[in-house]
Amino acid sequence: MHLSRARTTPRARSRFAAVLTAVALIASACSGADDPEADQTGGAAASGEPQAIISLSPTTTEMLYAVGAGDRVVAVDERSNYPADAPVTDLSGYTPNLEAILGYQPDLVVATDDTGDIVSGLERSGVEVLLLPAARTLDDTYTQIEQVGAATGTVGEAAELVSRMRGEIDEIVASVPRRETPLTYFHELDDTYYTVTDDTYIGEVYSLLGLTSIATGEDAYPQLSEELILEADPDLVMLADGQCCGITPEVVAERPGWGELAAVRQDRVFVVDEDLASRWGPRVVDFMREVAGIISTLTVNESQPEREPAS
Repeated sequence: MHLSRARTTPRARSRFAAVLTAVALIASACSGADDPEADQTGGAAASGEPQAIISLSPTTTEMLYAVGAGDRVVAVDERSNYPADAPVTDLSGYTPNLEAILGYQPDLVVATDDTGDIVSGLERSGVEVLLLPAARTLDDTYTQIEQVGAATGTVGEAAELVSRMRGEIDEIVASVPRRETPLTYFHELDDTYYTVTDDTYIGEVYSLLGLTSIATGEDAYPQLSEELILEADPDLVMLADGQCCGITPEVVAERPGWGELAAVRQDRVFVVDEDLASRWGPRVVDFMREVAGIISTLTVNESQPEREPAS
C-alpha cells in the first residue's frame, strides 16, 4: 500500500495517523468489537475519515463502494461503470490530469498506477494517495480490500466483506463437479488471440474451478497462433471479448478451421462478462459463479468432449 501525504498540517497528520491505526487494527477488527479500548481506538480512526474520495480505476471504485465508502466518493474515472450510481466523470486513470483531479477538492485519491508521476503531484497539493497495483492473486484482492477499509475508516466492513467473499468462493468451488482429468480452456482476451496462462489472476480462478489453460510458458499473457489453438483443441473456449469486440460463438465457428474444435462442435464456446473477468475486486465472486455455472451444466461423464478420431 502506498499511502502518502505532502503537508504536515495538524489535520493531515491526524488523518494519516488515524489511517495507520486502522491498518494495525485490520487483523483484529472482528475480535475487538467487544473490547472497550478497541472501540475507543476505532473511534479515533473514524474521526479521520476522508470525506471527498476520488477513484481512478473501475476496480478501486468497486472496492470503495463494497466497503461502504461510496457515499464519500465525489468522482470516479471514465471507465468506472459499476455501481450504476457512481459519479462518473471524464477523469482518466491512464492519463491522469492533476488539475482536473484537484478540481474536485479530494482528500483521498485511490489509483492503481502512478502514471505521469501523479502521486507526487497530489502529495505536493496535500492530497493523500492510496496506490493499489493490479492484484496478482485472490489473496492480493483480500489485502487490498482491507487496505481500502483502513484508508476510509471502514475496517469492520472491509473485514466482513473479505470473510464473506472467502466463504462464497469456498462454496462455489465445492459446488463444481470434480473430474479425473481437468478440462482445458482457451480464454480469449481479444480477437488477436491474446490469452492467459494458469500463472495469472484469472488463471488462478479457473484453476480453483478445475480448469487448466492451453497456454503455458513464462509469458503470462501470451498471444497464441491459430495453429497452436487448433492443435491444442481446448475443451472450452471462454470469450472475454464479446462486449468490446462483438465476438460470439457463431463468429468463432466461422473462423477457418475452428469448426473442427471439440469446443465448437460440442457447443462449449461461452461469452463471459469481460468486466467481471478483468476487475479483480469484490465481483470476482460473481465471475467465479458465472464460470462455475457453465461448468456445472456439463455432466461428469462429459469431462472430455468427444473428439474426431485421428485420421
